[in-house]
Amino acid sequence: MRRLGLWLGLVVFVAIGALVVTAVAAKVVIDNQQAQARGVSLTSCDASVGPTQPGQGDRGEIDASKLDGEQRGIVALIISIGKQRSLAPRAWQVAIQAGMTESGLHNLTYGDRDSLGIFQMRPSMGWGSVAEVTNPPYQVNKFYDVLLAVPDWENKRPGDAAQAVERSGFPDRYHKWEPMAATLVENVGQVVDVVACGTGVGNLLPPSEAAGKAISFALGEQGKPYVWGATGPNSYDCSGLMLRAYEAAGIILPRVSRDQYRAGAMLPVREAQPGDLLFLATDPSNPNTIHHVMMYLGDGKVVEAQQTGVPVHTRPFSFDEAEVVPQAVRPGV
Repeated sequence: MRRLGLWLGLVVFVAIGALVVTAVAAKVVIDNQQAQARGVSLTSCDASVGPTQPGQGDRGEIDASKLDGEQRGIVALIISIGKQRSLAPRAWQVAIQAGMTESGLHNLTYGDRDSLGIFQMRPSMGWGSVAEVTNPPYQVNKFYDVLLAVPDWENKRPGDAAQAVERSGFPDRYHKWEPMAATLVENVGQVVDVVACGTGVGNLLPPSEAAGKAISFALGEQGKPYVWGATGPNSYDCSGLMLRAYEAAGIILPRVSRDQYRAGAMLPVREAQPGDLLFLATDPSNPNTIHHVMMYLGDGKVVEAQQTGVPVHTRPFSFDEAEVVPQAVRPGV
């Protein structure tokens, strides 16, 4: 009876996952139709946000499309429990990458030695009883419990955080599924309107849902003080605000502005779209002199943590301002 109960529970999770994915896909189609009627394309609004190699920008979407019903149900469960526990989307991504690496996101009844379940937890190593480590909700909660105990897990690359939980003999293998996991977090775990890509700022749509989420986060921090070296949650410097804004969208940026300049696709600054990063430098032709970063909102506005004594704010912006670096950066691309 216990095995039957576990099986029935998993069937329910699979059904929920399939419904969620189907609903998301249908909404994207409808939203694209509505957008096209307004002369706007949303093709890039559903783009993957995980790091990829050049020419592999759709790898996350391709990998995600290959998941079967059980895998999608487990993804839905991971995200659902993450939301119930008010965990950041990065935690969901870490769990998805770990589950995909350890079991292919299947609730296995076998493994190396006594390893079992989605995350190949071992009863002999204190992860729980056999019944517990084959129970999907228990496994996901247990994974999150251990992840939250990892020092500074929020600032690690998701695959490295997964390794800190799993302690595998092959620590680099978790990175393989980063684009797919980020895509699933964006699409299955979305909490904003796809049509607006998460923001109603200006008259321009962000190039991706991730950019919309980053904008929403940055705007929500307005009024908090500027403190050099601060990365939130109570105060920020310029690059600290960008770091946390894109972290909320599932994209990991380097800590300082000069490194953030190299953390995405470059485009002419006058072609910047909402969510793109803009930079100031003492010598705009020399990226090594960059000293400030801000986020473009469209319609000639930016949001930034500017300097001591000036809280996080939005302001008018002109591409003709002094010190503007001639390239904008689109994180996650």
